[in-house]
Amino acid sequence: MSDSPDIHKVQEPIQQASPEVRAIVERVLQLEKEKLYQRHPRHINDDILTIIKNVVQ
Repeated sequence: MSDSPDIHKVQEPIQQASPEVRAIVERVLQLEKEKLYQRHPRHINDDILTIIKNVVQ
């Protein structure tokens, strides 16, 4: 058994998801990357909710 996960198995659920779900995941990941520099990221839940609402509409 390998210590590193098979990258294809990790990405498979995202790749097989609907375009809306993929858009949400990609935008949330980008948001998290942008907030990494902050010591205490604020309002990230509100930002994620906004992303979901925008994609669903």
